[in-house]
Amino acid sequence: MENKFQKYAGYSLIMGSILMFLTMVLHPSGGDLEHIIRISKVLIFTHSIAIFSLPFVAFGFYGLSEGLDTSSKISYLGFAFVGFGLVAVMLAASINGLILPMYALKFTNETGQNLETIKLIISYGSTFNKAMDYIFIGGYSIAMFIWSLIIIQTSKLPRWIGFYGFIHLAFVIVGFLLQYNFISVWGFRIYIFGIVSWIILVGFFMKSLKNAS
Repeated sequence: MENKFQKYAGYSLIMGSILMFLTMVLHPSGGDLEHIIRISKVLIFTHSIAIFSLPFVAFGFYGLSEGLDTSSKISYLGFAFVGFGLVAVMLAASINGLILPMYALKFTNETGQNLETIKLIISYGSTFNKAMDYIFIGGYSIAMFIWSLIIIQTSKLPRWIGFYGFIHLAFVIVGFLLQYNFISVWGFRIYIFGIVSWIILVGFFMKSLKNAS
């Protein structure tokens, strides 16, 4: 039964990663009120995919945490951090991809002072979205560090996956030190593409976790 659970959790990670990848491929660039209105349907569709992917990713990471469990239970700390990050993603996707487009569509013919107020509200939503992106990057990065360290120490998954996780984290740290904008559309895409590759590798090898019976 344990082996089946790990296998299904691995499949869930792969499915969630594919949906995340699809979201980033289809995700349009942001813009002003008029641009948001023009691309509102695409924004709603892509962010709906992102929200739909989250339960798959969460279930998969829970399976990973259980599969990497040691006497210290530290793998569940990784799950706590990534869960915190996934909640941030859900809030960002809901506000930026669902609420803002639907809100903007109600004011397609607005002018004057009301229009300026609407633009301020949309700007606030965009700023909130950026804050959630930073929370996600921080939470996920800490979780990846914990899981990669356990993988290297225990060899429950191929150790090179743990080293690959550290390489990805090193690029993220260097990017922040160089003030690379990870929360721009392209910056976030690059970050997501990087973590998706790690998640898919983990999901593929989870069925052979060495503590599965």
